[in-house]
This record gives sequence, structure tokens and C-alpha cells, in this order.
Amino acid sequence: MTFIKRFDHVGITVADLDAVMAFFVALGLEADQKMAIEGEFLDTVIGMTGAGTEIVMLRAPGGDTMLELSSFTRPAPLPGSPAAPANELGLRNVAFEVRDLQAAVDQAAAGGYGLVGGIGEYEGMWRMAYVRGPEGIIVSLAERIDK
Repeated sequence: MTFIKRFDHVGITVADLDAVMAFFVALGLEADQKMAIEGEFLDTVIGMTGAGTEIVMLRAPGGDTMLELSSFTRPAPLPGSPAAPANELGLRNVAFEVRDLQAAVDQAAAGGYGLVGGIGEYEGMWRMAYVRGPEGIIVSLAERIDK
């Protein structure tokens, strides 16, 4: 028996919610309204007392899978590893298929976010690049080229 009905979202905890949201919106995600969450529900789910967070849900145009960005107002956020290499354990990247890889990379670069390595091509099917976005989040951008 399977318990999973569908893939819903990936959550990323960030320090600067507005900056990270702007980065993803510039790449083409659509943002819902920001929401403040606190109280018994949040405390129960995350196993902390007196917690507060502000979240925003982002989705690709026409999609139902979301990216949740969360910024804690209390307790204070703990620092992560913003320069983590791709082989560090844990969530390493969020991946999106794009229409124009070079344009997406250029858009990120215009915002001050560069490539982790370079643009690679896989067996004539995909072109792909890792971009290190705000707070060290690695975003994998891939363009199908064998259509």
C-alpha cells in the first residue's frame, strides 16, 4: 500500500525571505501572498515552543508542485553552509526545466548570482547548469535540447 497521493512541495528555510523570493520570481516562479504562522500548530509540527515564521509559496506557471520559503521570526535562525559544495550531505539543489538556459543563467547573473561550475551537455539531450542563488541555495536549471 502506498500512502503518498502526490508530491506537494519542498521547503527551504531562509534568513531574507524577500531577497530569496525575488530571486525565484525573477526566474519565473509565481508567488502567493506571504503568511505569518505561529501558535500551537507550528509548535507541535516543528517541535519547538513559541516559534514564529513567515512563509511564501511559489509555483511554476501552470504547476501544482510548490516551493515553500520560510523565514523564522523566533527563534532566531541558525546559520547554514552557504558555500556548501554539491557533495555535502543534505538538500543540495532545487531543479527546474527552463525554456532558455542561457537566458535564465543571464537573468541570475544580472541579479549577482553566478554559476557553480559551467553549462554542461548530457548526451545531446539536456543542457544544464547549477546557479548558486541567495543564501547559497543551489538551483539546477536544465533545458531539453533533443526535441
